[in-house]
Amino acid sequence: MMSDKKILNALMLGDVCGQPGCRALFVGLRSLVKETHADIVVVNGENAANGFGLSIANMNQFFSLGVDVVTSGNHIWQQEELRPFLDSEPRLLRPANYPAGVVGHGMAIVSTKLGPVVVINVQGRVELPQIDDPFRISQEMIVKAQKQSKVILVDFHAEFTEEKEALGFFLDGKASVVVGTHTHVQTCDEKILPKKTAYITDMGFCGPRESVIGSDPQTAIEKQLSQMPLRSEIADHSPVIQGVLVKIDYESGSALSIERINKNIL
Repeated sequence: MMSDKKILNALMLGDVCGQPGCRALFVGLRSLVKETHADIVVVNGENAANGFGLSIANMNQFFSLGVDVVTSGNHIWQQEELRPFLDSEPRLLRPANYPAGVVGHGMAIVSTKLGPVVVINVQGRVELPQIDDPFRISQEMIVKAQKQSKVILVDFHAEFTEEKEALGFFLDGKASVVVGTHTHVQTCDEKILPKKTAYITDMGFCGPRESVIGSDPQTAIEKQLSQMPLRSEIADHSPVIQGVLVKIDYESGSALSIERINKNIL
């Protein structure tokens, strides 16, 4: 007997890191969308501009490839040319928990074939700038979002595993998905939490496969050996696309499954 559930496939990808990450999306995203039957594509773009921020060209390329929402984090401010778009482009998000009056917005509403889907972007505070409380802000935004859709996807851009796991359980049953970004290392703790929220501590990244969180390994080693503030350079290596595919019951907003994506791109 066939199920009459309306299933939404959400493809969410980790931080795009420099030209290798952009190249990975250019070469591999369309085929991945087709393979996964993705109804919505969310990509964190905050490291696309050579590791620091997002350029206008990066943003336009992502949208042209079929990305529905570009999320971000602490590096989103580093390309000044982009700042006007944080207000004017509804598909571009900065973390919602920056103080009132800061340019930009942290929530987007996307039309899909099944109906509207809400995407929320928040940022952690442990070992990152001490901005507003991501727990309180995310809860407030979800109350607003639930008036638009029961399917709510949250990108939590944070450093500290405990903070990420805590937010996952805090939003369990309120959001459909809570995914971590920022560390560029994919974790293997994907799960459906007790109240049917899909969770992973970090989705990983889209960037050079043989690297130290995207940077040239030799420079990273030299920084550790010398303790000098050497500038990191993006590694020039074949890239990988990392993220998750989440299947969601559209009517209830409950996550049904979560699968890690880890795809080498030639």
